[in-house]
Amino acid sequence: MQTRELGRSGLQVSAIGLGCMGISFSYATKLSRDEGVALIRAAVDRGVTFFDTAEVYGPFENEEVVGQALRSVRDQVVIATKFGFDFDPQTRENRGVNSLPDHVRKAVEGSLTRLGVETIDLLYQHRVDPQVPIEDVAGTVRDLIAEGKVKHFGMSEPGVQTLRRAHAVQPVTAVQNEYSLWWRAPETNGTLDACDELGIGFVPYSPLGKGFLTGAMSKEVPAGDFRASIPRFQPEAMEKNQAFVDLLKRVSGEKGATPAQVALAWLLAQRPYIVPIPGTTKLHRLEENIGAAEVTLSQADLRQINEAASQIEPEGDRYAPAQMAMVGRDAPVKENA
Repeated sequence: MQTRELGRSGLQVSAIGLGCMGISFSYATKLSRDEGVALIRAAVDRGVTFFDTAEVYGPFENEEVVGQALRSVRDQVVIATKFGFDFDPQTRENRGVNSLPDHVRKAVEGSLTRLGVETIDLLYQHRVDPQVPIEDVAGTVRDLIAEGKVKHFGMSEPGVQTLRRAHAVQPVTAVQNEYSLWWRAPETNGTLDACDELGIGFVPYSPLGKGFLTGAMSKEVPAGDFRASIPRFQPEAMEKNQAFVDLLKRVSGEKGATPAQVALAWLLAQRPYIVPIPGTTKLHRLEENIGAAEVTLSQADLRQINEAASQIEPEGDRYAPAQMAMVGRDAPVKENA
């Protein structure tokens, strides 16, 4: 497996990571603890060194699975997790965002315990808290780094100005945002420009459009699957968005690859510091995704894809309204900052 550096941070990871969320959260098909551990270990055996989880996945359960799977190879892998939500201690109900410094510290202690590690390699703020100045959040992570509990700071779906303010307090190693051939906002909203300028890595989640770009999805999302609430996955929208899959199928046929591999190879070609983290619950899909690192798209291929994609208008938002309200937002300015 090829490796990549996340920005100019010095943090080296496999060119394709593994998003572990779907092993135990959000999708209709979930794995047992033993099955999840086995899949993650299979990824390690195939050269993956970058694993992504979060306290909210479960909540908590996903970190435990990841920790159990990676304990025996701890020195060979990079583990990323996230803080930023508040949970009822009895019901585990998600009560919304919370990035108050004391809460961040509490979340980190919980993650360290569940993962069974002494240090978190990459700690993301999962969503910006509009009530807490980002300087307070970045300062707390800076202190945690000084204490040896965290190595690198990341942010997920921040507003660009908030990203810049955070980076001024504690350098941001990576931004994790949704990015794929059918969601290209990071190219136009200033996020990738800021990463270029500041030397920040970029980690696309849902690089396969939450499975849609593989071409393997049914036109009906099963009950219990979070995609059922997403406008982009309503039947009419899926029908119109099929044009993206058709494009990937045309190119993949020419390259001797699969649509998923072309979608991932396209992302890898956008920047040398981009590291997608596709998720899966199936070993053959894991192997397929890893194989994308060996697919080379020429400049002619990229022009063909971009020109064709520019003629397709994506149908539907990528999240339901409540989730859309949480992305790309800014934190308040700290007084006397």
